[in-house]
Amino acid sequence: MDRETRAFAESHFRRLRGRPAGAAGAAGATGATPGRVDFIESPDCFSYADFFKGYLLPNVPCVFSSAFTEGWGSRRRWVTPDGKPAFEHLLRSYGDVVVPVADCGARESNSNRKERMRLRDYISYWEDYIRGGYSSPRGCLYLKDWHLCRDASAEDVFTLPVYFSSDWLNEYWDALDVDDYRFIYMGPAGTWSPFHADIFRSFSWSANICGRKKWLFFPPGQEEALRDCHGGLPYDVTSPALLDSRLYPTRKQCSPPLELTQEAGEMVFVPSGWHHQVHNLEDTISINHNWVNGCNLANMWHFLQQELRAVQQEVSQWRDTMPDWDHHCQVIMRSCSGINFEEFYHFLKIIAERRLLLLAKEMGPGDMEGSAGSGLGPQQAAFDVSRIAEVLASVVAHPDFQRVDASVFSLQPGELLQQLEEVVAATASL
Repeated sequence: MDRETRAFAESHFRRLRGRPAGAAGAAGATGATPGRVDFIESPDCFSYADFFKGYLLPNVPCVFSSAFTEGWGSRRRWVTPDGKPAFEHLLRSYGDVVVPVADCGARESNSNRKERMRLRDYISYWEDYIRGGYSSPRGCLYLKDWHLCRDASAEDVFTLPVYFSSDWLNEYWDALDVDDYRFIYMGPAGTWSPFHADIFRSFSWSANICGRKKWLFFPPGQEEALRDCHGGLPYDVTSPALLDSRLYPTRKQCSPPLELTQEAGEMVFVPSGWHHQVHNLEDTISINHNWVNGCNLANMWHFLQQELRAVQQEVSQWRDTMPDWDHHCQVIMRSCSGINFEEFYHFLKIIAERRLLLLAKEMGPGDMEGSAGSGLGPQQAAFDVSRIAEVLASVVAHPDFQRVDASVFSLQPGELLQQLEEVVAATASL
């Protein structure tokens, strides 16, 4: 990040101050929804600043051409000359790896039932499925959420595009060395992912190694018109059931989705809070990452507050009789959402400490435009610190966070906030 891009970003967030949480919507401060999804043709003509200003901050989707992924090892080794999945290579390299597999025909809440099997067994099923005319008595099975980079000694699968390299979510989990949000998806034509928004209201990117996908995008807020008469979101937005005005009384208030077809080699940027549904039109393999950074951190915090309120409402009848009711709400929230207020603070603390260390090393005269460990430079680190400080101030002031046991924190939140605010002031003119 250069100085001009940082100034642009900080101006953007100043304009958003005072607006209700989550109100940035589909297109940042403007609220305008794009009528189409932009296609980015050439890496030579598209910089990090272009992506940051044109898509990340406005929070709108785009598609990167196959030129951006042509050097990836997975595109050379995982695909046959005629563009099909290279089953033999995958079997040689990963056949005994145990992978998660979803049954697209078995609904559990608004997701699918999952099982675990060896990759060689899944590929055997897949080959039988193709021979059976894309049908099987076992149903339509989709390999989803395989943590290849975490669970195996991965070959040269991909090179992280610079546009997505400010990735706090995976930076945090890599620091803890226990998890990640990097996934492989693969499955035959007809496999699909139900209607959803990505975890923690993260951004995501999805690159097709082979095959084609159809995406249906709904900007933030549009999903509210798709709720049924009981308040639930649909499982499948293409279902004829949505035409029943008694079951979906506000369906007509929802605009048609943005539709796009993603070809082999192309990457889709999925903005924060956009609900979407995805269908594989051919036998497809894709690489998918979820990521959070300073641009959608406030969205994540807003989402976590909503999640806690939902838990509190569910167990409200025991508020006066259950010892440590607030603590139990946080425990339930973590079980349901994967994170609670305590861990969110730990997440902020880890990223903040890494940025403060980087700035301490690189804030010498003339160094602010130099390179940093993240590859995005000290200007990016200064921007990150300013975003963490703003969100942490909201966290510290939140009554439910104030009920969290502060003795578990190695650095008290107020002390960290003071450090961040001092650095924000010191770097404001750099």
